[in-house]
Amino acid sequence: MNTGKISQRIKYFMEKRQIDVDNLAKETGLEKDFIETMLAENIYPPLGPLMKIARTLGVRLGTFLDDQETTDPYIVRNAQRDAQFSVLAEKNKAATLNFFSLGMGKTDRHMEPFFVEILPESASQKNLSSHEGEEWIAVLKGSIEVIYGKETYVLNEGDSVYYNSVVPHYVSCVGDEKAQIHAVIYIPE
Repeated sequence: MNTGKISQRIKYFMEKRQIDVDNLAKETGLEKDFIETMLAENIYPPLGPLMKIARTLGVRLGTFLDDQETTDPYIVRNAQRDAQFSVLAEKNKAATLNFFSLGMGKTDRHMEPFFVEILPESASQKNLSSHEGEEWIAVLKGSIEVIYGKETYVLNEGDSVYYNSVVPHYVSCVGDEKAQIHAVIYIPE
């Protein structure tokens, strides 16, 4: 899915809920300039801000990602996995994360599973975010740094972490090679 489609869905739900950019900024705690840039420039926001937008608009995070129904079980083959979206550090900057949704076709899901490539450029950012729910991450390849509150942890291949995402956190790559993780995000309804 391209970022333009995600921006269109956010705009659709803003209109449906009669929420303008000013109100969305106030309700989410996000900067108005950030929201305007995201909508106009089709910049995909990090998951924390996107979850705040979803919560404010009264939809699941997956509402911005999927548009098809499936039957159980829902299977994603490695060869069929397409890049769903990339998170940009800033406008006109390189992507820091590439997300591949592993549940986007399952419309009745309660978790958001992802395969994520964490690029070395992510280490230059340290913008902590928080949102309701929990996150679980397992490192498949490379090393990552997890900032969780005031603590910093380095996880290597085979390591995992499970945390309450209401605590400000940030995940970045360690080293010059991209890291690969599986991440599952749970957001209570």
